[in-house]
Amino acid sequence: MNFIKKNIIPLFFLAWLIVNLVQAGTTELFDDEAYYWIYSRFLDWGYYDHPPMIALLIRSGYYLFQNEFGVRLFVVLLSTASLVIIYDLLPQKNKKLFIAITCSMAILQIGGIIAVPDIPLIFFTALFFWLYRLFLQKLSLSNALLLGLGMTLMLYSKYHGILIILFTLASNLKLLKQPLAYVAAFFGIVLFIPHLQWQYVHHFPSVQYNLFERNSSGYKFSFTTDYLAGQLLLAGPLMGWLLIWQSFRYKTMDAFEKALKFSLMGIYLFFLLATLKGRVEANWTAPAIVPLIILSSQALQRKEKWKIFLWRWMPVTLLLVFALRIYMAADIKPFTWMPKDEFHQNKIWAAAIKGKAGDLPVVFLDSYQKPSKYWFYTGQKSFSLNTPLYRRNNFNFWPLEDSLRGKQVYAVIFQDSAYFPDIISRHDEKIIRGKKIDSFYSYSRVNLIPENNLIVSGHTFQAHLKLASGSAPVPDSFIPYLFIYRGDSFVASYKLTALPASSDQWEITSEEALNLIPGNYMARFAIPSAIPNLPSLNSTFYKLTVK
Repeated sequence: MNFIKKNIIPLFFLAWLIVNLVQAGTTELFDDEAYYWIYSRFLDWGYYDHPPMIALLIRSGYYLFQNEFGVRLFVVLLSTASLVIIYDLLPQKNKKLFIAITCSMAILQIGGIIAVPDIPLIFFTALFFWLYRLFLQKLSLSNALLLGLGMTLMLYSKYHGILIILFTLASNLKLLKQPLAYVAAFFGIVLFIPHLQWQYVHHFPSVQYNLFERNSSGYKFSFTTDYLAGQLLLAGPLMGWLLIWQSFRYKTMDAFEKALKFSLMGIYLFFLLATLKGRVEANWTAPAIVPLIILSSQALQRKEKWKIFLWRWMPVTLLLVFALRIYMAADIKPFTWMPKDEFHQNKIWAAAIKGKAGDLPVVFLDSYQKPSKYWFYTGQKSFSLNTPLYRRNNFNFWPLEDSLRGKQVYAVIFQDSAYFPDIISRHDEKIIRGKKIDSFYSYSRVNLIPENNLIVSGHTFQAHLKLASGSAPVPDSFIPYLFIYRGDSFVASYKLTALPASSDQWEITSEEALNLIPGNYMARFAIPSAIPNLPSLNSTFYKLTVK
């Protein structure tokens, strides 16, 4: 007992690691994990949705173990290492309180096994604050360079890391007068140049997607209420309200703690305001977990009543988490009446599709998750044809489409469709249909940009279109289509005529009258594929004005 008491923290970290390693190897992949696994097949300095850190971590683990365990290995290691750094950052270390706080957060326990960018972001956020404390303690060139490295690693994990940097600066404006702070910033920018270069070459798709394409057409009160509820669950699920409340009330003692509080409150407020523009996913505030643990721990140091309250409720959280762990790992027979989710029965539907497709490459319609999981669980390369009714993703950049052009493929759609005659199976209460395509073609890697404002005048549409930098060439018989939307709703599509103005520019006009009510719309361009009425999506959204 004395040994356990004396080594309770190392033993706690070891138990945390072992439990999550077991969970990582016994649970099928979530949708996004499979997608990021495809990232790791095509290592690059950037991707449509995220920076490259998660791809590198998955590639490293999968090199050692070619299964779910390998995909998650380094994520599990980083999630445990995050707690080690956070514990070291505590100004006052109360072992029992630290264990109670971390075990009260389900997101740390369950989320700690999921191979998504949030986990490395949490780790590198903790590392950043550790390096920032070191920088405050000793202003030196080496510490400035380390701080710059820490900032870059956060940004290579997820773009949300910029919020930690900005709120840390806002908490200590004296840094603006410190030359070494500029050294740190400059060094960090230099290290981040390869990703910025990737964004430039590909016409900044991540900026376009995250800042513009994800916005909703109108505000809904549920955006805000869902966000607030999500943050309580993320920090809890039972004691989240207590940890957030105590952290907000805590009076900081020095510049380091002030940076923590500015980051915590700043992130929560930033994404609260973001709900005015659209839906905010609960996990976007993930880096706030680091200051939340530290500040709540400091705030509860001398509040015996709340510490006892937290400790007594911790077993309930652990029991809920344990039940969820069992459910995730096992497709329990008595619970077959429950609707299945993304981490169950993936091997079943993937095998059903392969049974129809055989060795043919499989093309999925409007899904980046399904082809990723099919590839992972069958070993057969697959492709996502993204149409104007969906959105672009990294399948618009990977060199998969070119290898399929002119070849026989098997096309799959997860909905009812008369064009797809083969009924493969039902998954998640949705029918899966398929069809063999004798000579496939699509042009998802073509990225079209209008050079002038899109205007419909007198029911006639004219514009100047060009290829974006880094785009694949257009087909010889270039027939673009204009897809028009009002808010989130598709309105109509029109065939266009394209007359070459140069090797990569065209004058485009509508072949028929555009009978639209005057007002503002959104538009995207598309190029036909081998599947009728399902063209490839070849642009982002652009404003269209009908006069």
